[in-house]
Amino acid sequence: MTPEKLFTDFLEKKELKLTSQRRTILGQAMTVGGHFTADELLKHSKKEDRTISKATVYRTLSLLKEAKILEEQDFGNDRKYYERAVGHRHHDHFICVRCGKIIEFENGAIERLQDHEAKKQRFKVVYHSLKLFGFCNKCGS
Repeated sequence: MTPEKLFTDFLEKKELKLTSQRRTILGQAMTVGGHFTADELLKHSKKEDRTISKATVYRTLSLLKEAKILEEQDFGNDRKYYERAVGHRHHDHFICVRCGKIIEFENGAIERLQDHEAKKQRFKVVYHSLKLFGFCNKCGS
């Protein structure tokens, strides 16, 4: 199912419509690669539709998160970042504390260890997010 169809179905359940502004914001969120902020999404969206406001972007981001089309990430710099959840495999993050570079990675051994520990603790994991903070190869010493 396409992100637009998922969003349309989600909005209908909430008795909301897929307006042209929401469609533009969704389209931009799906085409912006990697991680992006609300301000970056606003900038890209305004290129398509100058009438889109910051408030509309924030409200739409909230709906896209609730619909599980986007995930919100907090990388510790007082800014929220967003990334695709639909069609994007689970991954974890390295974050450079100097330059802000974000590196995605997948590691099956880490996932198995987390599952093992959850089972041992009789804990049902609903979701998780692993973020490791340090220095990238350009900033590290």
